[in-house]
Amino acid sequence: MRRFGKWTVLVALCAGFALFVAGCGDDGGDGGSDDSLSSITDAGTFKCGTRDDLSGFAALDASGERAGFDTEFCRVIAAALFGDANAVEFVDLATADRFTALQSGEIDVLVRNTTWTASRDGGEGANFLSTTFYDGQGMLVSSDSGFNTLKDLDGKTICLTEGTTTQLNLEDAFANAGGEVGEALSFADPELIQQAYNAGRCDGWTADRSALAGFKTNWPGGPDKVKILPGTYSKEPLGPAVSDGNDALGQAVNWAVFAAIQAEEFGITSANVDKIRDSSEDPNVRRFLGVEEEGGVFEAGLGLPADFAYQVIKQVGNYGEIFDRNVKPLGLDRGANALWTDGGLIYAPPYR
Repeated sequence: MRRFGKWTVLVALCAGFALFVAGCGDDGGDGGSDDSLSSITDAGTFKCGTRDDLSGFAALDASGERAGFDTEFCRVIAAALFGDANAVEFVDLATADRFTALQSGEIDVLVRNTTWTASRDGGEGANFLSTTFYDGQGMLVSSDSGFNTLKDLDGKTICLTEGTTTQLNLEDAFANAGGEVGEALSFADPELIQQAYNAGRCDGWTADRSALAGFKTNWPGGPDKVKILPGTYSKEPLGPAVSDGNDALGQAVNWAVFAAIQAEEFGITSANVDKIRDSSEDPNVRRFLGVEEEGGVFEAGLGLPADFAYQVIKQVGNYGEIFDRNVKPLGLDRGANALWTDGGLIYAPPYR
């Protein structure tokens, strides 16, 4: 009996020590990430990693103000966190620097047309959140090139952005079409690609179709100078990301994005949100807008103010408004980015 008692004490001590070490080495799950979210909300602003050179998504408008689909989702997050859509510091990042900036804490959230892939999810220290835009890779060529399909570019030189998933997608697309890439020329940014293309170094330019639509819209000499070939060569789900471990921040960002989506489903816009908030008797809408306390966002534990959805809609707008302002002028229709009720993939979980 005495020997058994000694072993019992030893096991108990070892177990207690293991729990102590685990507790010291762990971020504490929500505790560690809660500290990250709290430090951001205490600061009253957050750093959104983005860019300023992609028309329709993140660019400077004629007056020098930031505009675009991704830019507005940075503001969606700010409106949800702080009740102020302008409480955001935009940090412009080169393609190759996106994940380093996220890992180092230079930015809090990455909202920069970045594709969610298995290798990035597992190897870049990034926690990808809800997809805001479903895209796919395409090909831009000169209108008078005589190229009408990908197969027509068999053996030709293609320009693309370095540090992206584009080249592997391109090689796969050519293989499926029964051809191959002659040469792939990669460059650090679109401006260098456009210079190379105009200098005759490339026969085609491949990138996400949304990006190509933006480049086409602003093409020197007019958009009729180039065309985007039919066909989509990949799946490119684009959306925000936070660094691994920042679970509370990621949760808050997710529900800020969902607020814009759910608002469109409810038919709530920046123009009518005040009237609906004051007059609606629909308990689902009242919970969503933070009017109905029981079972609503008051009790959700999201780390967001009860009226965060209202602030998103009032200050920025619903998903459809954001799309129509920024993406529709590029000549792109909703497609997969329609609401699920209209046959698309855009969907928000219940606000209950």
